[in-house]
Amino acid sequence: MAKGYMSILECYDGTYYIGSTKHLERRISQHQDGKGANYTAKRLPVLLLYYEEYDRIDKAFYREKQIQGWSRKKKEALMNGATNLLPKLAKKVFIKKNKNNNKK
Repeated sequence: MAKGYMSILECYDGTYYIGSTKHLERRISQHQDGKGANYTAKRLPVLLLYYEEYDRIDKAFYREKQIQGWSRKKKEALMNGATNLLPKLAKKVFIKKNKNNNKK
């Protein structure tokens, strides 16, 4: 069965590109050659910072889409192995106000 990989690349401008592929080394090479994606082609060179391996490509694709929606801080926590911070970084903080617009 074909494996799948989800990867996080750092582009030259400091932004992150999240992708998925069946062939990680080949895909990184394509990105470096400017043939990987329009986003990375305009921000070369790229550097592989992190990847996860899956037993199926559809699982890697699902993970790619999940991580694409994360904040930069949450992506960095994942890459740094600080998985204990992920739930905290996922929560939005709402401030309740009373009728007079004062904080409770």
